[in-house]
Amino acid sequence: MARFEMRNSEMATMGGETRADVFCDMGLMYATGRGCPIDLVSAHKWLNIAAIKGCERAAELRADLAQTMTKPDLAAALRAAREWMTIH
Repeated sequence: MARFEMRNSEMATMGGETRADVFCDMGLMYATGRGCPIDLVSAHKWLNIAAIKGCERAAELRADLAQTMTKPDLAAALRAAREWMTIH
């Protein structure tokens, strides 16, 4: 699973052009368990990154998802997105 996440996140930033829809798709993948176990922290992380990159749909999905998450999980997701944005 980590290999899939790494490959897609790297491909989304190739060529200096970021594709927010790839990050949104990754968030949906983790939110629905499509091809992986459901992981709401990872789902929120990728939806948050997609929203930051300009995907309005991701921003809406992120807000809906946040309402179902515990405060510690939400904090972990925000931390993970911040760390990813710092590195990339």
